[in-house]
Amino acid sequence: MQALMCHAWGPIDQLRVEEVADPHPGPGQAVVDVHAASVNFPDALIVQGSYQVKPALPFSPGAELAGVVREVAADVTHVKPGDRVIAFPGYGAFAQRCLVEAARLMPLPAEMDFDTGASFMLTYGTSIHGLRTIGKLQAGETLLVLGAAGGVGLAAIEIARAMGANVIAGASSDQRLELCRAHGAQTTINYSTEDLRARIDELTARRGVDMVYDPVGGSLAETALRATAWRGRYLVVGFAAGEIPKIALNLALLRERAILGVFWGDAMRREPALLKNDIKTLVGWFQEGKIRPDIQERVGLAGAADAIARMANRQVIGKVVVLPQS
Repeated sequence: MQALMCHAWGPIDQLRVEEVADPHPGPGQAVVDVHAASVNFPDALIVQGSYQVKPALPFSPGAELAGVVREVAADVTHVKPGDRVIAFPGYGAFAQRCLVEAARLMPLPAEMDFDTGASFMLTYGTSIHGLRTIGKLQAGETLLVLGAAGGVGLAAIEIARAMGANVIAGASSDQRLELCRAHGAQTTINYSTEDLRARIDELTARRGVDMVYDPVGGSLAETALRATAWRGRYLVVGFAAGEIPKIALNLALLRERAILGVFWGDAMRREPALLKNDIKTLVGWFQEGKIRPDIQERVGLAGAADAIARMANRQVIGKVVVLPQS
């Protein structure tokens, strides 16, 4: 089979599509024919050795996929060959076949095609976990989403609107903000041309926002934290800007602000019941038309490394899907 392979930690342009041996399942595992896989920011980190997880080399990146079960181990009973599934293996999805722990498989809803299924769980799972479980967002509250035109940003907008919150979307261009409005953001801030704090004060009558959803980090993090209301919550989701901000703790004391970390992958491992409940909610919202991944681009395996590089450089809007069989 063909796969995009990483042989050493380093630049993304070192990744190559190669012919590799087909995988076979061990205990508790399944092999899935990958019909679609999506690009996520951790894919860029993992091949550079900068992510929390460091697979044994060589490996294929790709954290989530949708496809058809090809083979299962004898002890796997909840899925069988021929089942349409969503999987979130963490890595290995940018290949024609992927070895997955069977516990990381879920049925692909009948209403979803493979491209949509491959773009669903990491962004929406992260966002619902952050907003509902960690941040406890309430109807009527105001949420500021930074990096709002990316995959998790758009998911956060849609989920917050489904929960009855008001959404301010922040992004770096008018084109990106137009997409945010199409996904439900009521107001927007172009933080390349506007003063973020001044615009938030204007939109909230100087009260501040109730919650910040920040997958970006970098130079805007402190400004966004300072723009929260009394007992506002700041969700640390990721560092797409490449810089981990150093926040002075007196800012948490002032206005009794809370700084909260969001680590969906580990939370789902520790509390699988949360995952099941979130999946049920998300699938219901999808069926009602309240949420839907915005797939902007589709590429074959040959284009996957370039897509990862563009993700690392924050040049991706919405979701990019890799089609390994094409």
